[in-house]
Amino acid sequence: MRLIKQIPHEHFLVQLHHYNNKYILSITLDEYEQSFKVSSENITNTDLLETALSSEFYSACLQDFLNMRTRWLKIQQQLQ
Repeated sequence: MRLIKQIPHEHFLVQLHHYNNKYILSITLDEYEQSFKVSSENITNTDLLETALSSEFYSACLQDFLNMRTRWLKIQQQLQ
C-alpha cells in the first residue's frame, strides 16, 4: 500500500493510499479507523477529493467514531 498524501486536519489523521487499483481514504482518531475504498477509475484528481471533504463529512465521521467507541465499550464490559 502506497501513501499518496496526508490531508491536514486538526483532529483526525487523514490519509489517502493507493493499493490494488483502489484509493483508500483512511480517517483515524485515537485507536479507531474508518476506511473508504473507491476504484482508481472513479477518482481522476486527488486534489478534488481533498477539497470535497467538507466539515459536514468530518462531522459525520466524528459521530461514527463516537458510535464505534460506544459499541466497543459494551463489548469490553461483557469481557469483564
